[in-house]
Order: sequence, then structure tokens, then C-alpha cells
Amino acid sequence: MFTGLIESVGIVSDVVLTSSGFTLTIRTPMGSELHHGESVAVNGVCLTATTCSDAEWTADIGPETARVTTLGTLAPGRPVNLERSMRADGRFGGHFVQGHVDGVGVIDAIRQDGESYWLAVGIPADLEPYVILKGSIALEGVSLTVARLDRGMVHVMIIPFTWAHTTLSSLRAGDRVNLECDMVGKYVARSMELAARSGLTP
Repeated sequence: MFTGLIESVGIVSDVVLTSSGFTLTIRTPMGSELHHGESVAVNGVCLTATTCSDAEWTADIGPETARVTTLGTLAPGRPVNLERSMRADGRFGGHFVQGHVDGVGVIDAIRQDGESYWLAVGIPADLEPYVILKGSIALEGVSLTVARLDRGMVHVMIIPFTWAHTTLSSLRAGDRVNLECDMVGKYVARSMELAARSGLTP
């Protein structure tokens, strides 16, 4: 479980193709704090640390993860958002984030508003039922509030701190981004669907 509050921005130092996908190596001082088998969200995707050192750590990426997220497009030199899994005794500051990407969106426009920035993100049609005004959405692993909704489009405002301390500032129009809708909303929608199918709702 994650919260969408980014701890650090790492840099991809190596991508190695394997028979079952590829191995990703990320350079970050946080590597010294990780342990083998620990879960870390990379741009919102939950990965398992397979090797760790003071300067970097590695994770294996399977073909399915590469296909349904943006991780398959990573290359050396690219910055990535990092968040370790939440401790049971930790303060909960963002929203429930599983690290299981629901889909990939596309940045439609970026507009500065004072010291903050507006991002307009096109989202897949099948995710629209799970996104509500003033609700939460994770974009590249960053917990954000939905400020405006248009058909097929989500608008979020990025405050200066988040802009400076995540990879969102490196995005450009046309870039693909990982999306994860609020977990609570998905469970509610699924329950309503099953209830309707069983004839339990009017």
C-alpha cells in the first residue's frame, strides 16, 4: 500500500532486456534504506527490489507491466518518482494507492497559473466512472485532487512544492502517464455493478 506522496526522484541508470522482460536499475540515495524483496512504487507502479546498494537498486519488469504502464518506455537518464510502501505505524497523508495502474493517460495541455500549474490529462473511457470531482487520482504515482472534469479529460492543479519535487515538471503535451483511480471508488462501483446484476437495486 502507498499514499501517493513521493519520497524521492531517482534516475534510471540502466535498462537490460531479459528473456522475461527487462531489469531496471535506478540510482538514488534511498537505495541504502531498501531491503531485498521490499516494495517500491516507481512512477506509480509497485515493483520489488531485487538488489540494493548505497547508490542504486534494481527491479524486474515483466512483459505485462511493460505493456500496460509507461515503464516499458523508460531509458537511462530518465527521472522517476519513488515511494516506499507505507509502514503500518506511519502517518497517512495522501490517499489509498495500490501501485496497480488502471490505465495510461496522455497529457493534453500544461498551463501555468501563478506559481502553480494546470495539467489536462486525457483518460481512457473505461476509467471515467471511477473519477469524481474533488476525488483523488494518482498520476505517475503522485496523489492529486481532481479539480475539473470534462468528457474524457481530467484537470489537476500542481502546487509549486509538488512541481519541484516530482517528475511532473518534466512532462510535456503528448507524454503518456500512469493513472490509478481511487481504490475506494473502484470497490463501490464494483459492488453497485454486482448488485444491479443480481436485481438488488431499483
